[in-house]
Amino acid sequence: MDTIIAKIQNKDSDEAIYMKAAQILKNGGLVAFPTETVYGLGANALDEMASAKIYAAKRRPSDNPLIVHIADVADLDKLAVDIDDRVKKTVKAFWPGPLTMILKKNQCIPDSITGGLDTVAIRMPSHFVAANLIKKSKIFIAAPSANISGRPSPTRAKHVIEDMNGIIDMIIEHDEVDIGVESTIIDLSVDKPVILRPGYITKAQLEQVLGEVFVDPAIQGNIADGVIPKAPGMKYKHYAPKAKVIIVDGKDNDVIDVINCLTKDKQLEGLKVGIMTCSENMKKYKADVVFDIGSRYDEASNARTLFEALRLFDEKKVDYVYSESFPTNNVGAAVMNRLIKAAGHTILHV
Repeated sequence: MDTIIAKIQNKDSDEAIYMKAAQILKNGGLVAFPTETVYGLGANALDEMASAKIYAAKRRPSDNPLIVHIADVADLDKLAVDIDDRVKKTVKAFWPGPLTMILKKNQCIPDSITGGLDTVAIRMPSHFVAANLIKKSKIFIAAPSANISGRPSPTRAKHVIEDMNGIIDMIIEHDEVDIGVESTIIDLSVDKPVILRPGYITKAQLEQVLGEVFVDPAIQGNIADGVIPKAPGMKYKHYAPKAKVIIVDGKDNDVIDVINCLTKDKQLEGLKVGIMTCSENMKKYKADVVFDIGSRYDEASNARTLFEALRLFDEKKVDYVYSESFPTNNVGAAVMNRLIKAAGHTILHV
């Protein structure tokens, strides 16, 4: 397949890009596009054959639900039922933006995108390209991240091209993906609101609107075999580069000493080592590749650069990655959630 790659430049020619992408989606094809979180891989959410193409392109397990993207709050009534005051308050506070809600689904939603569950994940992206594409296509777009399942999520068009060129119909390029980690997912289909995936919108922010909010204990991916996850990313290994990732956690000086020692040992074995660190410690390491994820005091910067770092280690053909742990006060909780999954829960406490 010849994949169309088209760059949005805020010019008159952009209209032709949107119309071409909209036609592909209406015809049951796949289009990758930027959102404020990561790049999404879109298909017609109400077309079972189209959504099946997403699973095939990503090599994604069929019980891993997809998120339906909308551009108009009024469309909630077409996709979900039992829309109560909690939902309305959440919409008012956080939409459009990086928040996905789990709601009881309307009968029009095919089981193929919900893993057979009676709930559906819905969000309204704030990125202008995503919003325009949904409006121009006049359909609801099911869209997981536009990467091969298990790989780091794409925050640049080049990441999508690496994974999806020749596999999908079209890639829309616009590299203003500001957040860098996927949306927060909150389950509002149950009596007590539950966070199923951390993201840019934090537990504290949600509690200002909803009161007490719980965190699902399965958020680290500890779901038993045979159980269908309610939201994307809960069950399967995600975000991993080809290298073995190990997180080293502890006091700053101890972490630096241990990582440098481990790095030296691996290099003596003839292996290539990458290190992921905060800006404050950048000059304290010696390795084949040292990636500055941003200041320890700037969790938003950590989020923006995490997946780019993991992709770079692949590009540099690194064998091992040693990473510091990072603060989790705000969006840092999402950063560490993704990093722990990338490491397969391999954490060395020192």
